[in-house]
Amino acid sequence: MFREMRRFKQQISNEDCIRILKEQPRGVLSMLGDDDYPYGIPLDHWYCEENGKLYFHCAKVGHKLDAVRKHDKVSYCVYDQGFRKDGDWALNIRSVVVFGRIRVVDDAEEELKRKIAAGVCRKFIDDEAFLQKELTDALPRAAFMELSPEHMTGKLVNES
Repeated sequence: MFREMRRFKQQISNEDCIRILKEQPRGVLSMLGDDDYPYGIPLDHWYCEENGKLYFHCAKVGHKLDAVRKHDKVSYCVYDQGFRKDGDWALNIRSVVVFGRIRVVDDAEEELKRKIAAGVCRKFIDDEAFLQKELTDALPRAAFMELSPEHMTGKLVNES
């Protein structure tokens, strides 16, 4: 069902893909938007090691939620900061593409929402007092989405 990577020599391991998802704070979620136009939007994410799913937060209304409620198949692309080999001008970038199904986390799943919000927040700060304040103040205004991966590939690309 999913294509194999054409340039398989550039493919990185599943473990490297997961490391990138855990370390990098954001990527681009692509979905079908209004009138089935492609719609890609940068988002912060949290990768849950317990279940291998990706989680996102967003406003309770908007284009993104309308799109995923209409069509649950999405892709999510994340890439690292890259590196240069000694004496080389070209950047080497590792990227990961996750294909899967996304759902809006139900209002009844309050514990999961708190876990997602804390996971995303901890990617940016380690101030527990700030985190608790955010959970109290911002959590009621946020919606959350869960991406269940069906296929994932990653590769290392040299820009030269």
